[in-house]
Amino acid sequence: MSRVRANNFVNKEGTGAPKLTYGAELPVGYGLTGAGGINITGVITATSSVISGTSTFNNVQVGGALTVTGNTVISGNLQVDGTQTILNTTSIEVEDINVGIASTASKLSNSQLDGAGITIYGSAGDKTLTWSNSNSRMQFNTNLYAPAFYGDGSQLTNVISGVELKQAGSSVGTGITQINFASGATLTTASSGISTVTIAVGLQTEAKSGGSVTLDLSAAQDHKVTATGITTITVTGGTEADSHTVRIVNSGIATVGFSTYFLFPSGAAPSLPTASGAISLISFTVHRVGAAGTQLLAGASVNFS
Repeated sequence: MSRVRANNFVNKEGTGAPKLTYGAELPVGYGLTGAGGINITGVITATSSVISGTSTFNNVQVGGALTVTGNTVISGNLQVDGTQTILNTTSIEVEDINVGIASTASKLSNSQLDGAGITIYGSAGDKTLTWSNSNSRMQFNTNLYAPAFYGDGSQLTNVISGVELKQAGSSVGTGITQINFASGATLTTASSGISTVTIAVGLQTEAKSGGSVTLDLSAAQDHKVTATGITTITVTGGTEADSHTVRIVNSGIATVGFSTYFLFPSGAAPSLPTASGAISLISFTVHRVGAAGTQLLAGASVNFS
């Protein structure tokens, strides 16, 4: 008997489906259709499959291509043993709080992980966060921005923009992570932050042959005046509680006096030596600066010559 024709097949008892001892073969172009379902408790092996509806799988092995046009629910684990997985989706959501990369059975060495990371493809160039084994660091291939950075900054190197340290107007560099101000330095700050730091240390020198010489208290704390003839010393700027010194050297006969800013213990300025080569030292502290008038509390040491 080569062919059996019937509208329905049941088992011998008429109570269930017949068993196909050696399976069934469907000619090309034909398949299984109907409103019912196909229940297979074993393994489904197919060279290619096209599923257009909603499907629920517990154990499926596909040796060829599997195309699913509807929704697919996998109630068990999904293992992909191929060499490439492509997801043409607009959104990926992962419930796990950690995504593992390079999760091989035996963990890879640092050199084997070189270049591992995340790549964002773009027409203007790909953006990457990858492991650089030669630097032993994670690195970006583009600029990094964040509203705040935390850490002590002790490992910062090759800083090429941002804070630049200068000395006397000349750049010291931009890679410095620590600044140590010497004792006596004065820093000028603002309540809303520091925009400029002025350190009132250093030396101011003036050579004057008669007339008035002005000491800039905001530029230096040590001043030297080389005086000839009748010379009057006055000041500008300064900050309350700053300490200053002025060294006066006579170059020829000199008569040196002071503006009313200087207040001396006796109530009057000391009489300085007039002979050429005489050296005098005046030290003072800024008592007051402002509209009410500058006041300097001064003391004198004379005749070092």
